[in-house]
Amino acid sequence: MAGFQGHRARKRFGQNFLQDPGMIRRIVRAIAPRGEDRLVEIGPGMGAITELLLEENRFLDVVELDRDLIPGLKVKFFNHSGFQVHEADALKFDFAGLRQGDEKLRVVGNLPYNISTPLIFHLLSFQGLIEDMHFMLQKEVVERLAASPGSGQWGRLSVMAQYYCQVEFLFEVPPECFNPRPKVDSAIVRLTPHTQRPFVAADEQLLADTVRLAFAQRRKTLRNNLKGVIAAEVLELLGIDPQRRPETLTLEEFVKLANHRLDTAWQPTQ
Repeated sequence: MAGFQGHRARKRFGQNFLQDPGMIRRIVRAIAPRGEDRLVEIGPGMGAITELLLEENRFLDVVELDRDLIPGLKVKFFNHSGFQVHEADALKFDFAGLRQGDEKLRVVGNLPYNISTPLIFHLLSFQGLIEDMHFMLQKEVVERLAASPGSGQWGRLSVMAQYYCQVEFLFEVPPECFNPRPKVDSAIVRLTPHTQRPFVAADEQLLADTVRLAFAQRRKTLRNNLKGVIAAEVLELLGIDPQRRPETLTLEEFVKLANHRLDTAWQPTQ
């Protein structure tokens, strides 16, 4: 491929390059660019999805960590005036700086498996600036994002993602669509930030802390995991059985616990 001669996927960057034309078209159809969208692609690689996005959309910013890929991307898309490359680590990137006005960002990416969860949490910190996000992730991560209470996949990532976004598991992407072939199955997920949240935490950091503590040891009960934070008697007063395990709690119940902690201005006992 012009500009990318001799480039090999790098394990330390978690690179698996999408190469199936039919699957690439299906992904772009799911994203549905609208011409003037402020699109942002994370980890464009050799530009397989990038190329089709630019056929449909005028503006595209890409964030790429592998500096060896950047010259090839600039050569391949030199005739697109709305195309901009940012050599950066997406985990530390200030996505707010990409806005030109009050328009919201539409974020897409084939996210490396080894950074997918922390990167999603980083992007959620910009959720007020984002219209939607379409990611290719390890299928297991997508299942966790889209999980329901009571399932084995329901956890910290599920609760926090669904607090901020509507989550849709769109479709699977088999290993043979990539070079090199990954050892895991992949899937496409759509995250759409809520315009109005179904449940509102008075302190979102306290919600995140409550969820983290509750899932600290999945096999233990709320009585044990929240010991010293919310007493068993208080859980009962809130209508939550202290013997329940964290994966049985709904998003609404987690918000209720966090709001109670704020209302009572809890301080740890010595």
